[in-house]
Amino acid sequence: MTPADALNKNRDFLRYWSAGAVSELGTALSLIAFPLLVLALGDNLAQAGAVATCSLVTRLVLRLPGGLLADRWNRRTLMLAGDAIRMLALASIPVASGLGHLTYPQLLVVAIVEGAATALLFAPASGIAFRDVVAKEHLAEAMSRTQATEGVIAMAGPALGGALFAVDKILPFTLDSISYAVSAALLLSLRTKPPVSTAKPAADTRGWSAGLRWMRRQPALLRALFFGTVVNVAGTAAEVGVVISLRSAGSGATVIGVVMACAGVGAVIGALLAPRIIGRIRPGASFAVAGVIWTAGLAAIAATRAPWVVGLALVVMIGITPVGNIALGSALVGGTPRELLGRVNTAAGTLTGGVASFGPLMAGLLLQAFSPLTAWLVLAALCGLGTAVFAGPLLRLTELVAVPAGQEA
Repeated sequence: MTPADALNKNRDFLRYWSAGAVSELGTALSLIAFPLLVLALGDNLAQAGAVATCSLVTRLVLRLPGGLLADRWNRRTLMLAGDAIRMLALASIPVASGLGHLTYPQLLVVAIVEGAATALLFAPASGIAFRDVVAKEHLAEAMSRTQATEGVIAMAGPALGGALFAVDKILPFTLDSISYAVSAALLLSLRTKPPVSTAKPAADTRGWSAGLRWMRRQPALLRALFFGTVVNVAGTAAEVGVVISLRSAGSGATVIGVVMACAGVGAVIGALLAPRIIGRIRPGASFAVAGVIWTAGLAAIAATRAPWVVGLALVVMIGITPVGNIALGSALVGGTPRELLGRVNTAAGTLTGGVASFGPLMAGLLLQAFSPLTAWLVLAALCGLGTAVFAGPLLRLTELVAVPAGQEA
């Protein structure tokens, strides 16, 4: 039986996957609607930006403590609590609007509460729940499906959210609240009960930093994570850089939107093909190949402002990325000791995602200080250097996580 067939018969995985997809779609609907609603209330650009910033900062600060909770508490309970809190928070928006008392402070609080419930409760538990519902040999296929779904939602969600906002400015938030209720109902129907250890934790597994201490003993994994951080920084910088560069070159909003959608197309294609590629090349080789392609792609964008070239480069660059992401994710989820899984996963996400949040600022500063050619070549050089330093030494490795003899992952 192939991994795909096994997952199709895995009732709990299908429900878990559906719960995540529904929740992600709801979040995507309200993502663009939040700043639009703030502007509709008072046309204040600073306040519109503050809502997103407060949500992101909350998620970053609470991610590591959330990993500790995921290691100590029942993961399904944490996910259900996160869904319930987010459902109530989002539902307060249509209720307040119907009563005529919707204000900016309420929207700010809702954004913070939703971010806190996601980072502290739902995301750490959800991110490692594959371990409970999917066999190790099927992890790559399961992560591929999840990433493909996220890619489709990333493409369609914001556009659908904008269209719904045009119909009724409260509709995206109503549907987002309902999505959390549907997610909770699907999670309640899971038959697999995540194991919860009742034994007293060993000294080296106590505290929120235990995941970091374990990671320090995994040099190959750290190299892969540092390389992923470099690519993520370049990727988030490219998202903003492409828009600025094409706009300054005279491209219209429609053309820029089509070009940016190419990234989503690449993400979906890459996620669907990743399990087939992972089985044929070593994990380290996938990082090196991705590094070379990203370096070449950024150099190609530096050489021209032609939208079709930029779009094609994005398809190829983003398309190769899921291979490394899934290889790394499978190694983390499959090789980390169960009692540390939450903290290791959130520590890895904080490293790769937290630093990457500075990418858009980097792009703006580079494009303001230098010509577009120089700015893009700097990003290409960053990827090339990261590939040589971090991905190159991994070429011959077959495993990213070393599990000591006698220790169960």
